[in-house]
Amino acid sequence: MPGTGGNGAVTRSTLRQQIADALRDEVLAGRLKPGQEFTVKEIAEQYGVSATPVREALVDLSAQGLLDADQHRGFRVHEYSPADYRDMIEARSLVTDGLFHQYLDERSDISRAARAALDPRADDPRQAAVLAGVRRRGEEAERAAAAGDLNILIGYDLRFWRELSNLFGNPYLADFLHRLRVQSWVCAVQYLRTVDLRGRLWSEHTALVDALARRDAEAAHEIVTAYNAHSLALIERLAAG
Repeated sequence: MPGTGGNGAVTRSTLRQQIADALRDEVLAGRLKPGQEFTVKEIAEQYGVSATPVREALVDLSAQGLLDADQHRGFRVHEYSPADYRDMIEARSLVTDGLFHQYLDERSDISRAARAALDPRADDPRQAAVLAGVRRRGEEAERAAAAGDLNILIGYDLRFWRELSNLFGNPYLADFLHRLRVQSWVCAVQYLRTVDLRGRLWSEHTALVDALARRDAEAAHEIVTAYNAHSLALIERLAAG
C-alpha cells in the first residue's frame, strides 16, 4: 500500500540521520579517531540495525568529508592536517565576511531579514525569541569554553553558528557554513584533547551577537577575525608539540 511504503521510507530516512548524527558525535568526541577503520557490518551490529541505513549514513558522512570510503575495506575516519584547518578557516572567513557585507547593504534581502531578526527592539515576539535563543547558545558556549569542557562547547558552538547564520535568510550559506564548522571541529579535536583547555578557548559569542544587533559589521568582522587567528594559532602550536 502507498501509505505503508511511505512510512517505511520515512522511518529508514530518520534512522539513517540518527546513525549519521551518532557517528558524527563519536568522531567529535574523539571516540572514533582519525584513520580508524570500520565496516558497515560492525556499525550495524553496534547499533542493532540493518545494514542499509548504516551504509546510507556512512555515505552521507563521506560526502560531508568526515569519512573516507574504501571499496574493499569499508570506511575510515578522515585524517585532517593543520594545513586543512588553515584552509577551513579561510573558507569560513569568506562566508562570514560575505554575510556581514550583505548585512550592511540596505538593498539586500539578507540585510532586511537579518536586521529584523537581530534588532533587540523588535516588536515581533517570534523575532525576539529567536534572538534570545541565539544569545543563550552563545552564553552556554562561553561557559563551556571557560571551563574547558570541549564536548559541551562543540554542541553549543555548532548550534550557535547554525542559528545565527539562519537569521540571514540564505539556507545554502547556512548549510555550507555549518558543514565547514563541523569539519573544523573534527580537525581540531584531535589536537585539543591533548591539553587542559580551561581559559584557552574562544568565548566571544555574545559579543558577536551584540555587534550584529548594533549593525556594526566592522566590529563583527574584527571579532570573527580574532577568533580565527586565535584558533589557528592554538591548533598549529598544539600540532607542533
